[in-house]
Amino acid sequence: MVIKTLDIQTIRKDFPILQREVNGQPLVYLDNAATSQTPQQVIDVIVDYYQGYNANIHRGVHTLSQEATDAYEAARQKIQKHFNIAHSHEVIMTSGTTHGINLVATGFTSFLKKGDQIIVSAMEHHSNIVPWQMLCERTGAILKVVPMNLDGELVIEEYHKLLSDKTKLVFCNHVSNALGTINPIEEIIEAAHKVGAAVLIDGAQAAAHIKADLQALDVDFYTVSAHKMCGPTGVGMLYGKEEWLKKLPPYQGGGEMIAEVTFEKTTYADLPHKFEAGTPNICGGIAFGAALDYMNSIGFDAIAQYEDELLQYATEQLLAIDGLKIYGTPAHKTSVISFNIEGAHPYDIGTIVDKLGIAVRTGHHCAQPIMDFYKIPGTVRASFSFYNTREEVDKLVEGVKRARNMLL
Repeated sequence: MVIKTLDIQTIRKDFPILQREVNGQPLVYLDNAATSQTPQQVIDVIVDYYQGYNANIHRGVHTLSQEATDAYEAARQKIQKHFNIAHSHEVIMTSGTTHGINLVATGFTSFLKKGDQIIVSAMEHHSNIVPWQMLCERTGAILKVVPMNLDGELVIEEYHKLLSDKTKLVFCNHVSNALGTINPIEEIIEAAHKVGAAVLIDGAQAAAHIKADLQALDVDFYTVSAHKMCGPTGVGMLYGKEEWLKKLPPYQGGGEMIAEVTFEKTTYADLPHKFEAGTPNICGGIAFGAALDYMNSIGFDAIAQYEDELLQYATEQLLAIDGLKIYGTPAHKTSVISFNIEGAHPYDIGTIVDKLGIAVRTGHHCAQPIMDFYKIPGTVRASFSFYNTREEVDKLVEGVKRARNMLL
């Protein structure tokens, strides 16, 4: 297969924000793992919605409502196609990954009992830890943790030892937001299913880099956020196998998720509306579909190849700085580099490079157990997207060198 070469300068012109300055310097945006930037093609869709057919969906016979409904449901079908989902009603529109995880965690309350076991990995985002702790508190289930090693990889042998007939749920991120590690989710899913456990994969960090085939993975639940993949904030999707979604109770009560309401009894709507109470982020959902169109027009194979080249280059350049250590050196990772400089606090480094127009993330990245494992307060995280350049990497390296010289 021949993978096309990306025209990065042409791509960069699609992103208006990349043309601005920060602190008198050209913006170097390297915080893509937190939120990616939005291309003009998606911005235009957002403007067009509010200027042309802003109306509520599924409830009106008037023209604007029908147009909005058609555009929203078309976006659901784009999500279905992108992730190779069998049925569009298996796509639940959410406010983001955290919403999707909490929906599942709340729904499983009635399925678990004291002594049942839930397994999570040691490298989870807080949003894939706290809801399961709350679920255990409600049900008496026990939370087990798959350990990680110093390279930032899961100790998969220990995962297999944790599995038993008491295991009911397994949760793991596809890609670590703090380290960039690509986890072996195929093996994790297959092993869990052998003991009868359901699996939820947090795909928030993977979706911008990896085009997941959810039917091939045979995963029970998969969640993503649009703002990690060139879309707007406040919208995402939860995929759930039809058999599971039919068994789970509604997450919220309100309009849209009902079939019939009387004061004596309420019956619930069919999928997916059973889980979509209230007026959704209509514009966000439509723009999510547009973001998928944009990224697919570039091509995920080309994106992956280019980002990997950028990752390798950035890794080599950063490691040449005295005292710099990278956390997360697995065999398979996406374009994320978490690092510290011996003797310097990550917050101080981030503050100095910001004055140079360079946006990186500092702190524990909502993955405090990872930082506790390494016995550090946090890291500086540079995360790259397909619109970043080698020249921007060079500016980052020079900025980090300058910070080091100022701090040490």
